Amino acid sequence: MTITTQNLSTTLEKQVWTWKNYKIQYTVMGTGQPLVLIHGFGASIGHWRKNIPILANAGYRVFALDLLGFGGSDKAEINYSMEVWVELLKDFYYQHIQTPAIFVGNSIGALLSLIIIAQHPEIAAGGVLINSAGGLSHRPHELNPVLRILMATFNKLVANPITGKFVFNRIRQKSQIRRTLYQVYCDRNAVTDELVDLLYTPSCDPGAQKVFASILTAPPGPEPAELLPQVKSPLLVIWGANDPWTPITGAKIYEEAGKNGQDIQIVPIPNAGHCPHDEVPDIVNTAIINWLADKN
Repeated sequence: MTITTQNLSTTLEKQVWTWKNYKIQYTVMGTGQPLVLIHGFGASIGHWRKNIPILANAGYRVFALDLLGFGGSDKAEINYSMEVWVELLKDFYYQHIQTPAIFVGNSIGALLSLIIIAQHPEIAAGGVLINSAGGLSHRPHELNPVLRILMATFNKLVANPITGKFVFNRIRQKSQIRRTLYQVYCDRNAVTDELVDLLYTPSCDPGAQKVFASILTAPPGPEPAELLPQVKSPLLVIWGANDPWTPITGAKIYEEAGKNGQDIQIVPIPNAGHCPHDEVPDIVNTAIINWLADKN
């Protein structure tokens, strides 16, 4: 079965939930088994605009939320970490869902999904990991010595109250956002003004620069390799094969786990980059719906 996003015009209805006195923006659509969609760094609910209506129409209750610090959620002045967001997602689950869900994430959202599936299996029925990040930030051993020095210098500039604002204002310019997207999307036609605005608009919120600095200097969190042996529920691993940020070589640990008996299906997507759910949504939506149908 092939699912198409042609003529998709559904508007996502945004709602607000208060978590620890912070505003968290979320959306929900459809009825059926719950799916929880978790965006990547710098993104938001809108990055799932080509997926939510299709998944909902296929018979699922689809939730998506802006993680604290991103999108329409508050830009809290805290020390960000994977643990903060895991706690947020757990509390959101108990407040709004209360039935074991499939957690679907892209990039750091995929890593968050894997953490929840591994460490909190009571709330998870399975997961869909799309170009999963290896950590919230680069681990020193992942970088060669030159890149390690460059990254350390960049992080110092970002964390400095004076230079941090300058660096952030340069990075968040629409022209720079577009250039960055051109690096990670194979299809330049998918890099639309709408997509650029989705990333740019939240960066104008008060506190956005401090969020950026906190996240770039935060600990990377647990590694996928240490989480995977704890996973008992099924996983669908989708990977845009031309991703320069999280290369498809990262799928090898999932392939090995599958060979060792874990319930893992891997779907590589040629000619797609870091965000295949947005770049080639028809392929990703079809893969998710077919996998879910097979598991139910």
